[in-house]
Amino acid sequence: MEPISHFFYSDRLKLQSWDYGQDGKPPLVLVHGGLDHARSWDWMARSLREHYHVYALDLRGHGNSAWAPGAIYSVAEHILDLSALLDIINSFPIRLMGHSLGGSVVLHYAGLYPDRVCRAVSIEGFIVPRERRLQGSPTERLLYWIEAVRDVEKRRSKCYPNLDAAMARMKEANPRLSEEVARHLTLHGTNWESDGSLVWKFDHYMRVVAPHGFDIEDCVEIFGNINCPTLLVCGLESYLPVPESDPRMKAIRNCRLVKVSNAGHWVHHDQLEILLRETTEFFQD
Repeated sequence: MEPISHFFYSDRLKLQSWDYGQDGKPPLVLVHGGLDHARSWDWMARSLREHYHVYALDLRGHGNSAWAPGAIYSVAEHILDLSALLDIINSFPIRLMGHSLGGSVVLHYAGLYPDRVCRAVSIEGFIVPRERRLQGSPTERLLYWIEAVRDVEKRRSKCYPNLDAAMARMKEANPRLSEEVARHLTLHGTNWESDGSLVWKFDHYMRVVAPHGFDIEDCVEIFGNINCPTLLVCGLESYLPVPESDPRMKAIRNCRLVKVSNAGHWVHHDQLEILLRETTEFFQD
């Protein structure tokens, strides 16, 4: 069964959401990661909808949602958009699950609105910027952001001559993907150009990390407000470190960490059955 497409507005932007159905069941909202799209949740959503009314959204600058001219795609803006969708659903306290950037957004929302969230799952959500300057002084961070934006202004979106070429790039990013999954993700993650080539849907300005929003001390304070049970999931073969010693994890009072073997950053693609088992048990506990 295909999810139903809806649009909603946040911050004057027209954003896409997907409704997987099951009216009358408690809602569960899924938030994808950076340079991704909501339909990457399809396999999770089709199973979870047995117990929940599942929704997923395309974050601004992703999927079928509008790009934000002049925006910096900060975590704060994504939290704003999630809050708009949740207000439309209007069923609190609610269950949330996010991956990567989406996992960070979910934890921030749960810390900002602790009484509105009853369960939260964050998959690879402790985003660690690779560039040291992003954890540097305010001067260093702002200068880095200006330089990065000017660099992106000069970039042109790469086109792929056919679907197979775009799929090959998808599998290059995650070699564990099957042909079926890679094809699905590519079809929903690209637009066709007039010459038959394909281009990724996401806004390349998403690649520029905002000069604020990754301050560890700020996250510790916000995550310390989370009062719902929280499940943290990490892939043991991810480029992100296991967050056991991360002060952000220590700030969450009621959390459990699941470490998944033979999984990289995209745990929901690499070990779907394990993640479904863990999340289903967690949400129903």
